Amino acid sequence: MKSENQISTPPIIETPRLILRPFNMDDAAAVVRFGSENRTQELTGDVGIYTIEKAEEIISQVWLKEYAQYGYARMAVVVKATDELIGFSGLKHLPQLELPDLGYRFLPDYWGQGIATEAGDAILDWGFKSFEFKKVMAFSFAFNFGSMGVLRKLGFNYIKHAPFPGENGSGLNWYERYRNDHERERNKDS
Repeated sequence: MKSENQISTPPIIETPRLILRPFNMDDAAAVVRFGSENRTQELTGDVGIYTIEKAEEIISQVWLKEYAQYGYARMAVVVKATDELIGFSGLKHLPQLELPDLGYRFLPDYWGQGIATEAGDAILDWGFKSFEFKKVMAFSFAFNFGSMGVLRKLGFNYIKHAPFPGENGSGLNWYERYRNDHERERNKDS
């Protein structure tokens, strides 16, 4: 098991329908495609990504740097059957909490198909096996019922409704998933 301070690049993770892999600079056009989707922004509060230059900046200055610094970050989600990059799923280090956050964003055509749950389950399993996390956090707007359902399916527990750390404004639903609960449920399934 690695500590958060050991540097590594995340592996490629395969699920029955998906390939989860680190982003690279060749992914910029796909990042614009899912990052400029208004319906996703409305449900997540994300700032839109409308240009290749902005996508390249996020890939190089956020995700690639986080892979190098923490060994994890958001990862590209590719549909095996079509080889289409449809969004991201992955962990992000939250310095305000000194904990990782599970997040995901997908093209709306892929909502409601279990993609977020399948990807999130693989990411959590890899994260708890590879790092010494005691828990993983997740956040959702109270009106994002789809995301709240995904988090419940992944075993997250609701803990409170409050602003994101260090921010004022509308609150978010806060969720947590403990390593012990994850491992207990995995062992039960074995």
